[in-house]
Amino acid sequence: MKKTSIFSLKKWGVFALLLALAGVAHAHQIKAAISTVLFNPRTENIEIMHRFNLHDAEHAVKTMFDKQSDILKDKQTQLRFAEYAAQRFSLRDSDNQSLVLKLVGFEVEGKHFWVYQETEQPPILKGLSIRHDALRDLWPQQINTINVEGNGELKTLEFRDNVELLEVKFERAH
Repeated sequence: MKKTSIFSLKKWGVFALLLALAGVAHAHQIKAAISTVLFNPRTENIEIMHRFNLHDAEHAVKTMFDKQSDILKDKQTQLRFAEYAAQRFSLRDSDNQSLVLKLVGFEVEGKHFWVYQETEQPPILKGLSIRHDALRDLWPQQINTINVEGNGELKTLEFRDNVELLEVKFERAH
């Protein structure tokens, strides 16, 4: 009987330790962002929406700007982070010409910080080269995923490790 109690105690102790470690891991940054590059037929613009985990953005602004930076309440900090993210994202056409992206807004929504950009759709577009380095200069393990929608099939790109530039081709030139 005693053997079973000691085994039970050890089993529950290991379970409690694993539970505590899971809580610590959950409290850390996720180090992942997702963006959508959307070809909007109504506006004839390419609209870009970047979604960052708010917890990651909070840590980033305190590292990049200063320890008192507050992305939740301070519009200036929000603008600085949005400008930072916009500067680290670029689109080039299949002729390697840069598409001029305009920062059109940003917002805190729930557990996310959103950054919005747009550009006019070129009359002919056979493909795009995309760069998305936001937060990768702070955390090498940062993963930025991009979904390209509205011009043929959905295409998903993933920036991780040393990947700096990815391409998508379109079946029909847009």
